[in-house]
Amino acid sequence: MKIRIVILMLVICEVAEGQNVTDSLFEDIQFALSDNGETFFKSPNVDFIQINSSITDSVKVGIAIYKPEKPSRILLMSHGWHQSVKPPTKDSKNPKAEFLTVQVDMRGRKYSTGKADCNGYELYDFYDAYRYVIRNYKEYITDTNQVYYYGSSGGGANGYGLLGKFPDLFCSAVISCGPSDFVAWFKQDTLGEFRDEMIPWIGCTPDENMEAYQSRSGITTVENILTPVTITQGETDVRVPISHSRNYYNKALKYGKEVHFKEFPNVGTRRHWGNITPEQSKERDDFQKTGLQKRNPPELPDKGEFIVAGYLVTKKFSVFLNSVDSVGRIRYDLKKKKIEFLEGSGTISWY
Repeated sequence: MKIRIVILMLVICEVAEGQNVTDSLFEDIQFALSDNGETFFKSPNVDFIQINSSITDSVKVGIAIYKPEKPSRILLMSHGWHQSVKPPTKDSKNPKAEFLTVQVDMRGRKYSTGKADCNGYELYDFYDAYRYVIRNYKEYITDTNQVYYYGSSGGGANGYGLLGKFPDLFCSAVISCGPSDFVAWFKQDTLGEFRDEMIPWIGCTPDENMEAYQSRSGITTVENILTPVTITQGETDVRVPISHSRNYYNKALKYGKEVHFKEFPNVGTRRHWGNITPEQSKERDDFQKTGLQKRNPPELPDKGEFIVAGYLVTKKFSVFLNSVDSVGRIRYDLKKKKIEFLEGSGTISWY
């Protein structure tokens, strides 16, 4: 009996450290004791597994892979800010039945190891999930270049960041109620419900290191995007002010990007979609569906410039700055196979 008590105490410490635990403590203990750290389960409908990070030793990332009835496009999905991926059951239905749907539990959350870092290397976990499914789920995929994204709230922030860090990966993206500027969001968070995680996840405040917040903000890399973006949000959203969507949209238009934005008047309380009417809800859902219609994959121009927010990954090359907290700029030429740093320094890899 004494030995059993010690084991449970160790499990409690491991689960609680650095994670947002939303389920009961008993469920967390049961999960930790019953799982071998490699595979949660596989079934005809959905696989809930862990994969290894390709850039961070010892980090394992939980992913839920929902299988379509016939070969389909790929959809990557994220969870909310305080949340983890919702664990499926073996009979769970595909939330987006027309896709091979891949829900990613980012590092440091309930079903993954490592430390959350707020749109830093945790965004690379989505890329690892994508590369894993195109290698191991080929029979469910029509075209490995047909990749789409959907994210809401904190998952919307992930989406903004992904589009700037992986500019030629996604055919289109739908973002709902997402914070696009972590500097502004930090200042707007008067209750501290998000600031309390930004500080440990990023490791500082904006006053201590403004660039660390800028490198994680989608608003920083708007000029990079090659992906059509569909954005929805309520006008009176309290937790993520509407300025995040408006500013991203207006900046994208300034750079000539394809971006579609629908703002819903008098919608939003401390719930993103508080006070929404049935008619508005249908309008939002229909608008988002258009954002996930089939499109051609984006093409990387033969030459140009990119902002590098910590790192940049394309189908031709990748650039990792010396720190994920840094923002730099590169000029590249695919035909000459040449990349030069205009700002910052780091490591360049060609594929």
